[in-house]
Amino acid sequence: MLPFLRPYRGRISLAVMFLVLAAAATLVFPVALRSLIDGGLAVEDKGTRLLALREHFMALFGVAVALGLFSAARFYVVSWLGERVTADLRNAVYAHVLEQSPEFFETTQTGEVLSRLTTDTTLVQTVVGSSLSLGLRNAVMGVGALAMLVWTNPYVMTQVLGILVMVVLPSAWFGRRVRKLSRASQDRVADSSAIAAEVLNAIPVVQSYTAETREAARFDASTAEAFATAIRRTRARAFLVAFIIIATSAALLWGLYQGTQAVMAGRITAGHLGETVVYVIILAGAVGVLGEVYGDLLRAAGATERLMELLDSRSPVTSPRDPVPFRPTQGGSAAAFEAVTFHYPSRPATPALKDFSLAVAPGETVALVGPSGAGKSTVFQLLLRFYDPLHGRIFLDGVVTRDVALRDLRQRIGIVPQDAVIFSSSAMDNIRYGKPGAADDEVVAAARAAFAHDFIMALPEGYATFLGERGVRLSGGQRQRIAIARAMLKNPPLLLLDEATSALDAESERMVQAALESAMQGRTTLVIAHRLATVQKADRIVVLDHGKIVEQGTHDSLVAANGVYARLAALQFMD
Repeated sequence: MLPFLRPYRGRISLAVMFLVLAAAATLVFPVALRSLIDGGLAVEDKGTRLLALREHFMALFGVAVALGLFSAARFYVVSWLGERVTADLRNAVYAHVLEQSPEFFETTQTGEVLSRLTTDTTLVQTVVGSSLSLGLRNAVMGVGALAMLVWTNPYVMTQVLGILVMVVLPSAWFGRRVRKLSRASQDRVADSSAIAAEVLNAIPVVQSYTAETREAARFDASTAEAFATAIRRTRARAFLVAFIIIATSAALLWGLYQGTQAVMAGRITAGHLGETVVYVIILAGAVGVLGEVYGDLLRAAGATERLMELLDSRSPVTSPRDPVPFRPTQGGSAAAFEAVTFHYPSRPATPALKDFSLAVAPGETVALVGPSGAGKSTVFQLLLRFYDPLHGRIFLDGVVTRDVALRDLRQRIGIVPQDAVIFSSSAMDNIRYGKPGAADDEVVAAARAAFAHDFIMALPEGYATFLGERGVRLSGGQRQRIAIARAMLKNPPLLLLDEATSALDAESERMVQAALESAMQGRTTLVIAHRLATVQKADRIVVLDHGKIVEQGTHDSLVAANGVYARLAALQFMD
């Protein structure tokens, strides 16, 4: 946590100052009490005793006021630190996750990440903003009380101190088990979150298959496992707290017993004994709180480990240290694949592309067709540099994509995916996502070009209408046209269309196809389509099979060649 605490050194120093002052005020209290007993109650003259008592009680009240003010200041500063550090940590983890390549999400569930962003950071907030402050305060008070006890009763308290050291060693050993169980408990909670996130994102499918009971049972089994792990952690922590409190109290009671013997023998005064009793109570209370805080710290350590794992993960795809700038282009980008071979990390034995070479001229429209698993989507993923090829090179406008900054590369590429992504915001904001600084007029112009303006204006609040989570208020064709308008507003020289009409009805497909033709004007376009009717107008059709190019040409020439494309066309156009 040090990197997140370091920027707030001034606040931390202020918190430590208030913490020490509050602890000092607490430790002064027994001294004032001793003066009250020995200096006020022991005076025989009633008038003098009354004046002395008033002075001593005023001194005690002054100590109480100082304690209250310093404690309030410490609470505010430390709570501020807890909230601020937690917000910084949450922001750092989220920003870091956003930079990870798709390879990261092949092995990490979204619910797992959300659990670390919420549950784990909340636990860290509790510790930094509350438990840690409480622990430091009681540590200072405990050490101060122990020092005062050793100073007032050196012989007896030296024995007690030796016993306390014997308590600390087994506590530290047992604490390691609590920490491991704490980490395991957080992992099981994350598993439950992952299940919930997955099911809630697919609720229509779950309900259509009447799987509510099954999914509830699966979540119940996951939470039961999390509960069992939490109980094991709690049992171990309870044992640790009980051991610390009982062992420490036994040692302190031994010292107190020795103190009462000293009063009976006349070696110390009653006030001295009263002071000792209060210091023993302070020390015992501090040790009890520290036992609780130690458990909290161990639990937070498990959560912090999980967060640091995320922050330590490194994306295999990063911008180069000295990126090469792109040259200005007009009329679309030129793209080229040169002997590219690529395996997905989750499928290392099966090549998605093998010795793949393809050149696309500026302004050209190239369609990629072929059976599922042929490597069409992989071409898009590599162009966007979500992954890097194992062998070969990819060029965009004459520059190797590895040599340019990721931001510059992806700014030159627009994509309309098969499943259009609509964010939980207005229609205006969803289109403006393609160009955050765009004026309203630019957004409306992009919507008109994508044939989306009319249906947007028919919405209850026009462009200000909230579209719902994942665009649930729109039809499939409307969502696609919003995505096309977003890509057109970005105005990239290279446009990628990933089966943008495959899931639409005939009327919606006609509207979306018109929007796509508008979007393709003046730029290079790569199109993936299973429906061959949508790619007949392409300048060139490239047929892929098992990661290789098996045919390429125009629609008519490929049909005449009577190869793979001809068979696919025959299946679709046989009527």
